Amino acid sequence: MKKTTAGNGWSRNTVNTAVFRKNSLTSNRKYQYIAYYDDEGCVVLGRRLLSGKVWQLRRTGYTGQAKDAHNVISIMVDKAGYLHVCWDQHNSRLRYARSIHPNSLVLGYEQAMVDQNETLVTYPEFLKLPNGQLLFLYRDGGSGNGNLVVNSYDTKQQKWKRIHSNLIDGEGKRNAYWQSYVDNRGTIHLSWVWRESPNVASNHDMAYACSKDGGLTWQRSTGAVYDLPMNASTVEYAARIPQQHELINQTSIAADEKGNPFIASYWRDSESQIPQYRIIYLQRGEWKIRSFDFRKTPFSLAGGGTKEIPIARPQILVRGKDNKIAITLIFRDQERGYRPSMLKWNVQQGADDIVDLCDKSVGSWEPTYDTELWSKKRKIALFVQSTVQKDGEGLAEAAPTSIQVIEWRDKARKSRGK
Repeated sequence: MKKTTAGNGWSRNTVNTAVFRKNSLTSNRKYQYIAYYDDEGCVVLGRRLLSGKVWQLRRTGYTGQAKDAHNVISIMVDKAGYLHVCWDQHNSRLRYARSIHPNSLVLGYEQAMVDQNETLVTYPEFLKLPNGQLLFLYRDGGSGNGNLVVNSYDTKQQKWKRIHSNLIDGEGKRNAYWQSYVDNRGTIHLSWVWRESPNVASNHDMAYACSKDGGLTWQRSTGAVYDLPMNASTVEYAARIPQQHELINQTSIAADEKGNPFIASYWRDSESQIPQYRIIYLQRGEWKIRSFDFRKTPFSLAGGGTKEIPIARPQILVRGKDNKIAITLIFRDQERGYRPSMLKWNVQQGADDIVDLCDKSVGSWEPTYDTELWSKKRKIALFVQSTVQKDGEGLAEAAPTSIQVIEWRDKARKSRGK
């Protein structure tokens, strides 16, 4: 494994290490980029040569309310080399800027994207399609009452346009907490849980949709086209999971080389008090669930705000196809000393094993990775920082901590079993 250190960052909550940062790291052919809040809440950008170990850092002069763990920074570099940055949003106005030159860490002025439905923004997320087109997703509205907005970026004109003002409709009753992924064929995979109120215990079910035309139209796994917007009564369900089952929101999704989706999450069965990591996946047209029942400690999800949870929301990466599919699940668990851990699962053999990626606690860290480096080179680059999350948007008395990038090339290996 290759480790590089960028600098010291804010650690009093998980605003730098929330799983829904898309992205914390991103790259093009020459550079890898990083973004985080420093201890004063300033947005820091960095870059390094992909072949190098030294990070060039720049404090941008832009700041955010780092005290709210929702206010994450998300970045993406477009095919012309411009860096796009979005930060500091929790049911608040869009904050977005772009670098003034390709490969530059200097940001221009804050600007709107399309200047509509940009006052109640949460969970900003960039996606990059194989043709270089950028998409931008965010929630418009609040927890338990919000809609999914999708914008598209024209690199030549350097302008955003609205594709969907309401792709997933909460109907004024609920909202979707989604996760997305672009596969090697350019298909956009989207899955989500519904939440009926600001209380996390009201999370339920796992829905699915995909797009094969850059986000314009959406369909079921069968190919049947959705009428838009999608809502709770019209969508395909990959899994039915009741409320009050410790189902977490905002996890991860990936796909194999043939475009079959794999969704990572955790919840508990009705007869158990122990939430377990699970993968929901499509195999020969049928949705299946694999539960990894290694956890022994019960816990409960309830209430609003950012929670103090003994396990991280997982990141899933998938390689291979047909009878040679290998799954990597990256997580953090109190039972393993709060270390970053990696589960490897061979789908066909049914065997799995777990290793720790380092021997130190990372507190409340959740995994985020460089999606572009994985897509192009099958290298995993993790953003790693020890952070502390107190329940209900609480703040810890914690000094800034070191931010590292851990990188390795994913290789198929023979599983040793549990």
